[in-house]
Amino acid sequence: MTRFDIPGAVDRRTFLAFGGLAVAAAVIGPAGAAELYGPKPTGAKTGGTLNMGLLVEPPGLDPFHQAADARIRLTVLIYQGLFYESPDGTAMPLLAEGFDLSGDRLIYTVRLRKGVKFHTGQPMTAKDVAYSYNYIRNPKNGSPGAGDFAMITAVEAVDDATVRITISAPNAALPMTLGNKYGGVVPAGYFDDPEAKTKLNQASVGTGPFKLSEFKPNSNATLVRNPDYWEPGVPYLDRINFIFVPNAASLLVGLRNKRIDIATLARPQDVKQVEGVAGLTVERKPSFNQKAIDLGAELKPLDDERVRRAIALAVDKDEIMRASIGGLGNVIGTMVAGMQDSWGAPADKLANQKVDIAAAKKLLAEAGHPDGFDLTLTTIIGYDWMDAAGVILREQLGKIGIRLAIQRVELGVWVKNFQSKQMGFTFNDWATVPDPNLLFYRHFHKAPEGADFRNWKNDAASKLLDEGRVESDPAKRRDIYVRYQQVMAESVPTIMLFSADHVVVRGQKVQNYDQHPTGWYYGLARTWIS
Repeated sequence: MTRFDIPGAVDRRTFLAFGGLAVAAAVIGPAGAAELYGPKPTGAKTGGTLNMGLLVEPPGLDPFHQAADARIRLTVLIYQGLFYESPDGTAMPLLAEGFDLSGDRLIYTVRLRKGVKFHTGQPMTAKDVAYSYNYIRNPKNGSPGAGDFAMITAVEAVDDATVRITISAPNAALPMTLGNKYGGVVPAGYFDDPEAKTKLNQASVGTGPFKLSEFKPNSNATLVRNPDYWEPGVPYLDRINFIFVPNAASLLVGLRNKRIDIATLARPQDVKQVEGVAGLTVERKPSFNQKAIDLGAELKPLDDERVRRAIALAVDKDEIMRASIGGLGNVIGTMVAGMQDSWGAPADKLANQKVDIAAAKKLLAEAGHPDGFDLTLTTIIGYDWMDAAGVILREQLGKIGIRLAIQRVELGVWVKNFQSKQMGFTFNDWATVPDPNLLFYRHFHKAPEGADFRNWKNDAASKLLDEGRVESDPAKRRDIYVRYQQVMAESVPTIMLFSADHVVVRGQKVQNYDQHPTGWYYGLARTWIS
């Protein structure tokens, strides 16, 4: 049994050890080497209300059942898991303080942080942690994160302050999995109430630095300071008011007249309108985000790999990026930009990345579509980049005879299609935490181990994803994921287009906001108003 006591940050060697890599050589990073939610401020003042403008309204605030990235951005401030997804790829202790890892790397005995209370006022215990993670991993409960927890065979409360997690095989991403994207820790038995899911839009039951005050669809969501939060003095803001605005023009007006204090922008024309404006600061941050085209194989003729490859060969990623976000990002192959150096396959090792109209037409003819076919692209209302990208994509696919219609749907409709594996041909916009298992496994592994949202059902890819999850050598693990990406690029269940930079516009009074690479609003926990 190897013991891990975690006074503060965890360096990369220790993070790898958490997943079963080089346990004996683990080194605990020095306290303060990194910080939860971003850098700690100096001279921070407590109090005040921050108004943040949002173009995309979350369909709900249920972290257990809502998959939308627009939901995650807010709820990471409300709900917490055992670990925090540090931007540098380390899993930092959040509701955990430390753990013991068995010699076979299959049993994690986790010691919980002391003094944690729920927003209801009741203390958090191991029973709550076990309940929450057991709820997520049960496929019958409908959590989109269930696949991420498939390797867990048991979560048990040893005593009030200790949880034992047993997994079926060593997993290099387990601590990162026990984070904030899906779920969090809620009071044991919470979902026994048949109205529990709905109530999460009215009152929060998490452990985070903020708790929900109100959620009004088509208007706003307001979070207030959690007075019982376990980290002394945090958060600094009394209140965050997320204002849902109908379009970018309204957002820009709000920034100029100071009704909105901070916002993120995606379109280059919007960024240009606020650059140089007195009282506004524009900051660009790297991202773990990807804008993509998903090709659901449940929709004919996308079930034919030749058709998917033809579409990929007709797509000019750089042209789409320039039309939709200008130069505010990076064209990618099969890995988000922020993880390319660590986990990405070299571009020259990937198939179907360069435009080749002749080859695309030949593939369509071989697939029985010499004259092309009609196809509908789904885009999401509020994701402005998709509007410009859709126009360009229609022109590009027209060159190989594919006649593209475009339908715009509300985010809630799109999420239902996603969860029911009826994605069809659609744009997607999502972020990952910095681990390839969490990027790929749930999305692309065949069922029942993975969700396989695009109905890819690729045996070779699934086998590689299984190998990457358990491999204990970092170099070998990277090689496995490179080979996986080569299979994905050849078969084309998705076309990763580009990673957009996060462009944050803030007023002068907004201090110490640090945008997390996921695009989630962790940094508001350490933001203060001057």
